[in-house]
Amino acid sequence: MKRCLRLLAGILCMGTLAASLSGCGAGGNDHRQIIRIGHNQATDHPTNIALMAFEEYIESKLGDKYNVEVYPSELLGSQTDMVQLTQTGAIDFCVASNSILETFSENYTLFNLPYLFASADAYHMSMDDPAIVDPIFESTKQAGFEAVTWIDAGTRNFYTVSTPIESPADLKGLKIRVQQSPTNVEMMSLLGGSATPMGFGEVYTALQSKVIDGAENNEMALTSNGHGDVCKYYSYDMHQMIPDILIGNCAFLDELPEDERSIFEEGFRLVNTVEREEWVKAVEAAKDKAANEQGVTFLYPDTKPFQEICESMHAAMLEQYQDLSPIYSKIQEYNTQYPSEAE
Repeated sequence: MKRCLRLLAGILCMGTLAASLSGCGAGGNDHRQIIRIGHNQATDHPTNIALMAFEEYIESKLGDKYNVEVYPSELLGSQTDMVQLTQTGAIDFCVASNSILETFSENYTLFNLPYLFASADAYHMSMDDPAIVDPIFESTKQAGFEAVTWIDAGTRNFYTVSTPIESPADLKGLKIRVQQSPTNVEMMSLLGGSATPMGFGEVYTALQSKVIDGAENNEMALTSNGHGDVCKYYSYDMHQMIPDILIGNCAFLDELPEDERSIFEEGFRLVNTVEREEWVKAVEAAKDKAANEQGVTFLYPDTKPFQEICESMHAAMLEQYQDLSPIYSKIQEYNTQYPSEAE
């Protein structure tokens, strides 16, 4: 709580500084409500580009009432910090990985399962289906926040400083950074690695100092966050397709007049559309830069051995969270319609 209060104080200071530098609010003339949005990605990342489009859209429609401020690169704290700040209303929105949200609502455990989606198409179709996402997105309302849209974060894969991962056996004994999620810790244990949960902002230094041997994330981490300067092997084991989630404070959302809420809902759809369009371009650019400028070698192991090791997690999850079984079944229907290219 003390940390959250310190962060809130910092936020208020930053808001005051921004207003004084821009001239907005000088002499108390700007009575617009500030909407603060935090995330952990760099300014050139698709997430930030999409949120800037959201800022532009909201201010084009409601600029006389709202001033949207986007804070990238963990300026407002780690993802866990930002979720807590959104929960209390200290900030209005933040982007958090589904893995982080698992610690706030067990329903999010489903999307963290390794090898839940058979293909990218099955993943996208599932995440676009309200029957699948709405029960999960709304499950945190009592906690003070709710998901307003999902953000494509691609496929998560292992990347390492010096050990190529071509089979699960190659992970044995390696210290791998994972997100702060019980599911991810269990996955690493099954695969033979040593899970090291930590905030995303700490990963580069931990890799550089060899506190950890590698991490798992999408290709953008190599370039936008510089991990490819240290890690020279990126292995497409494709263990997870985990969305990032834009969440909003319930009190703020519930107090919006109906016409304004409609504008915000359109803005949330815009975030999803812009980010997915930018994601495709960004991944190709990241792979090119990583291979040709950072010297990263991309590996394409057989994913079946990884998948077989993780299968037990599906049955255990369904036994523990039986209410999620209908949603799991709907995802399997999309997996049947959109199988993996390997199949």
